Amino acid sequence: MVARLSSECRELIDQQRGIVARWQISACASDRYAADGLLRQGRWQALYRGVYATYTGRPSRTGMLWAGVRRCGPEAALSHFSAAELDRIADEPSDAIHVRIPETVRIRFSRSEFSGGLPRIFLHRSSRITSARHPARTPPRTRVEETVLDLTDVARSFDTAFSWLSTACGRRLVTPDQLRTAARSRARMRWRGDVLEALDEIVEGVLSNLERHFLRNVERPHGLPRPRRQARRRRGSRSMYLDNAYEQFGLDVELDGLASHQAETRWQDIHRDNYLAGTGTITLRYNWADVTRRPCQVAAEIALVLRSRGWTGTLRACPQCGQGVS
Repeated sequence: MVARLSSECRELIDQQRGIVARWQISACASDRYAADGLLRQGRWQALYRGVYATYTGRPSRTGMLWAGVRRCGPEAALSHFSAAELDRIADEPSDAIHVRIPETVRIRFSRSEFSGGLPRIFLHRSSRITSARHPARTPPRTRVEETVLDLTDVARSFDTAFSWLSTACGRRLVTPDQLRTAARSRARMRWRGDVLEALDEIVEGVLSNLERHFLRNVERPHGLPRPRRQARRRRGSRSMYLDNAYEQFGLDVELDGLASHQAETRWQDIHRDNYLAGTGTITLRYNWADVTRRPCQVAAEIALVLRSRGWTGTLRACPQCGQGVS
């Protein structure tokens, strides 16, 4: 029966991981008849309305993404969490399939389409679908910079939005300049000013929310000198990166997230601190609570070490300090 399919149809099915939509084969009568026969015989299975898997087993995750986007027509593109999943911006798949479609397209889903446990499809309408869609990647999806800005738009907090920005840039999936260009092309954008400011901070080397809060709560308001962020150091044949290196004063300030609580990571940090001490560098370590709840105390401790090593600057009082810090 497969031989009855045209070569063009078989090639299309191969490209789409065994998924095909009826609108893709509607122009060829012989392919339509072949598809109907294969469905009746149980050799193909219907997924969403008008979308088929050309096998009987459970579709792969990629196969389901193909099915979701093909259900929404030829102009559709995976977006938001689904595009982020494909481009390694997100580490975990979303429960639903997110698809961007043109504003003028109307799609109605029946309840029966999702009754068999298929992922729900969330539609995002856009007037910029042509420019936002990646020209080559498959399954069809939005460009990385568009995906990241889509995710910032739906983030529950700006901390979450910043995580999307920093993750995509930190993994070298997109550049801050590409994100700025994409932001300028949007007539409406949530947190526009904050996003553009955050991109400047990412260029400076701020790659996590903890590092961002250190910059905004500890460093800037108290007038501490600007460190070199993500400073590369050699340790034998390997490289290590220091969060905030005050190289002139032999001080490194490390910011420890949740991962640092793991025993193996903690000992790695201790061994690295011991190595740096042998080179004359002191290491101070702070966690989320330190930076967000005790920023003035943290600033005072850093200033004390800096002064002992030659810093002649003045530690400023921020609004939270009250009478200032000494």
